[in-house]
Amino acid sequence: MSDDYDSPWKEAIERYFPDFMHFYFPAAHARIDWNQPYLFLDQELRAVVHDGELGKRFVDKLVRVACLSGQAEWVYIHIEVQGDPQDEFAERMFVYHYRLYDRYRQPIASLAVLADERANWRPEVFRYESCGCELALRFPVAKLLDWSAEQSRLVDSSNPFAVVTLAHLATRETKEDARARHLAKWQLVQGLYRRGFDRQQVIDLFRVIDWMMRSPRICRLS
Repeated sequence: MSDDYDSPWKEAIERYFPDFMHFYFPAAHARIDWNQPYLFLDQELRAVVHDGELGKRFVDKLVRVACLSGQAEWVYIHIEVQGDPQDEFAERMFVYHYRLYDRYRQPIASLAVLADERANWRPEVFRYESCGCELALRFPVAKLLDWSAEQSRLVDSSNPFAVVTLAHLATRETKEDARARHLAKWQLVQGLYRRGFDRQQVIDLFRVIDWMMRSPRICRLS
């Protein structure tokens, strides 16, 4: 089975961006003025970070938001969802950060969701020092594997990204087992109706689950 992580992550972030921020980056969420509109700038991001040599990733998103402090007119949030460990990941975060700052001359917040399967891979900083000059970028990360031992909390959560996290973990866990994939997918879909989601949320999240957790057309449970 060939799983598609990229497209469902993109759709979920675009539809439920405040929930994404609240679930994975609550400190940053608390500093955003959610009474003001936010704007996705995907075309602008592609124009700034068009080079492919900096590594493959699931998702890149750029969002313009207003902050509660009022110290800057706008803050630009750059989000990376990274599916595989890469030695150059922290450097890429730094390169994209300074390119975005050079374009907008406004504060840039770089955030990373690590969706890989290596528990000890946690890039959080890029730095170098030369001849007394030092530069560093430290960025917040959310590691999806950290939720593997706390899936009961995910099941009880009403945040849409608890469902996305469960779907992602289940997709990873069942990539070689079609029967287990089918059962996990069915349980996730059933759980949508117990979380208090409205009709549109159920439709949206069913689409994400079905998109992410690809399974054969026929999968017998008995």
